[in-house]
Amino acid sequence: MDPEAMRGDGGDGDGDVYWRRRMSVLIAVLVVVAVVAWACSSGADGPERTSNAETSPSASPSTDPLLAGLRTLALGTATPTPKPSVSKATPSAKPSQRAGQPCAEGDLVLSLQGEQEVYAGGARPTFLVTVVNTGPVMCKADVGPRAMEIRITSGDDRIWSTVDCVSGPGTDMKELQRGVPYVRSMEWDRRRSSETCGVQSSAALPGTYVAVVRMGGLRSPKRVFHLR
Repeated sequence: MDPEAMRGDGGDGDGDVYWRRRMSVLIAVLVVVAVVAWACSSGADGPERTSNAETSPSASPSTDPLLAGLRTLALGTATPTPKPSVSKATPSAKPSQRAGQPCAEGDLVLSLQGEQEVYAGGARPTFLVTVVNTGPVMCKADVGPRAMEIRITSGDDRIWSTVDCVSGPGTDMKELQRGVPYVRSMEWDRRRSSETCGVQSSAALPGTYVAVVRMGGLRSPKRVFHLR
């Protein structure tokens, strides 16, 4: 065909428009072909890389943070953290020791205090007897004149005792709280006593005397004093 005829009747301007249109269509086709080729290339590379990663023994798999967290949780469950040991307080009272029961001799402490060491001019010796419960609970003890005897001696001579000629039952049960002392005051009239009642007792002579408290198998420390 004659190029001149393709121009048509519009002259040179119309010919330029025709070729510009043909060039735009050609460029669009080339762009589409390039996009399709890129997509095919990407799809082919993806599976190939995945296959290589699966078959290659030297490839190191990436660590999944979720799996790593689960492994840490599993290890923590399998190996629990040791808990600090807690020492429990051991109750001081044994199951058999209940409040209000008779006091055990090993829980009682006896003591005897004198008002002074020398008594002259007919002064009467005065003593304070103390019983303390060191047990874990309150207990009961007989502090009457028969059970808790106060005895005064001089050498081997038995001078005076609270068990001599006791009138009435001679018992006196007291509740002894732990650590709270029971205190009893006693005054001696400086006369001898005897297990035989109704006999006129004689006065004690001047000299050195020893007072002690006896309660079952318990004994208080001795208290030495002098009569003038």
